[in-house]
Amino acid sequence: MKPLVSVVVPAKLKNLQCLLVQTRLFWADADANRRHLEAMVRGQGKVCDLVVFPETFSSGFLGDSRSNRETMEGATVAWMKTLASELDCVFCGSVAINTGTGTANRFLWVQPDGTVQFYDKRHLFSFAGEDKRYTAGAARKVFDYRGWRVCPQVCYDLRFPTWCRNRNDYDLLLFVANWPEPRTPAWTALLRARAIENQCYVIGVNRSGKDPRGLEYAGASAVYDPLGETVLDLGSGEGSAMARINLEKVISIRNELPFQHDADDFELT
Repeated sequence: MKPLVSVVVPAKLKNLQCLLVQTRLFWADADANRRHLEAMVRGQGKVCDLVVFPETFSSGFLGDSRSNRETMEGATVAWMKTLASELDCVFCGSVAINTGTGTANRFLWVQPDGTVQFYDKRHLFSFAGEDKRYTAGAARKVFDYRGWRVCPQVCYDLRFPTWCRNRNDYDLLLFVANWPEPRTPAWTALLRARAIENQCYVIGVNRSGKDPRGLEYAGASAVYDPLGETVLDLGSGEGSAMARINLEKVISIRNELPFQHDADDFELT
C-alpha cells in the first residue's frame, strides 16, 4: 500500500448528493419498470448528483429469461442517457445485457454528458443458477466522477471482500442488489463491514416487494460512512431517499486512522 497523504478538496467537490431508489420490480417488463422508476425520480433527480437503482432493475433477477434481450444500444440505456442529460446527474444500476458472446449482469454508469461505463458482475449466484445464464465479469472497475472515485459491485460480490478491497483507488463502494429478505441481517452486516475495513462510504441499494418465484425482498437499502456509522437506512417497503456524502470526511478519517498502511499486499488471479 502506498502512504496516504493529506489532500485539499475543492469546496464544490466535498459533497455528493445520492438518491437511493428502493422499489418493487415488474417481472420481465422493462417498459413498466422504466415508467415506474422515472415517476419515482423525476421530482428529486434535479437536486442530486447520483441516482442508484437496484440490480436488474428492468426485469427483476433472472426475469430477463422471459423478456426481450437488452443491449447497449437498446431502450434502457437510451432511457438512462436521456434522464442523465435532462436531470444533470449520473444514473446507475444493473441490467441483464446481451453482449454478443453471452449475457452479463451489467452495472451501468451513465453520466450527464452521455458517457456510459460499465462493470460486469464477477461473482454469479450459483445457488440460484445465475452462473448457468450469465457470463461472469473479469475486471474490477473504478469510475471517476466530480472528484470521487467510485467502485461498482453487484449483489453477491458483497460476500467476497478480497474482490472489493480498497487499494487506495476508491472513495465510494457502491452495491446494487436483489437480496432476499431471509438474508437481510447478512446484507446489513456485510455492507457495514465493507465500509469499516475499506475506510470508505458504502451505498447498498436493494429492491423491495415479491417476485413470481415467491421470493420476498425487504429492501434495507442504506448508506454507511467510513467508520461504519449509518448515514441513511430506508428500512422495508418501497421508497426513495437522499443522502449527502462528504469526500473530505473520507480523507480525514484515512489520515487520522491510517490502518491501510498495514494492509497485506495481494494479487487477484
